[in-house]
Amino acid sequence: MADLKMLINIFKHLKTVGTHRRQVRKNCFKAGLYWQGLTHDLSKYSPTEFWISCKMYQGDRSPNEAEREKKGYSTAWMHHKGRNKHHFEYWTDYDPKTKKMEGVKMPLIYVAEMFCDRVAASKVYMGKNYTDAAPLEYFRKGTAVRLIHPDTAKLLEMLLTMLAEEGEDYTFAYIRHILHR
Repeated sequence: MADLKMLINIFKHLKTVGTHRRQVRKNCFKAGLYWQGLTHDLSKYSPTEFWISCKMYQGDRSPNEAEREKKGYSTAWMHHKGRNKHHFEYWTDYDPKTKKMEGVKMPLIYVAEMFCDRVAASKVYMGKNYTDAAPLEYFRKGTAVRLIHPDTAKLLEMLLTMLAEEGEDYTFAYIRHILHR
């Protein structure tokens, strides 16, 4: 019975990842980020991320959250964030002055991909309950605990606010404009 559950989880996880990647690809193409759209989240197919994500699959949230609840940390997430530059967690380092871990300002291209990713993830996990305000609401929930460079946070929040107020077409056109000026 456990083998059947795992087999079902494998197919469901593959479907979720595929749906997410298609949505990110669509978003990235709208933003003019063709390479990012094609290569986004390929590490999710690596054994380190794939098998634990199948085991922890639930369908309505990231398997990383379930792994974190069970173990106190997520091996899949640590692997993922270390290989994908569109995650602000990738952009942390020790500040030579403060000797503390600090957020590093992200290059614009990866902030744009992060925006595309957040919109896609909200659509996939929220389904028909998605609104253009949902990614902004999710972002604002985690503000107090996030280790992100202030300029990166400000830009991402501005893009998410633009999405909530002006919609996708306007926001993706703006991202294309700032990327190619």
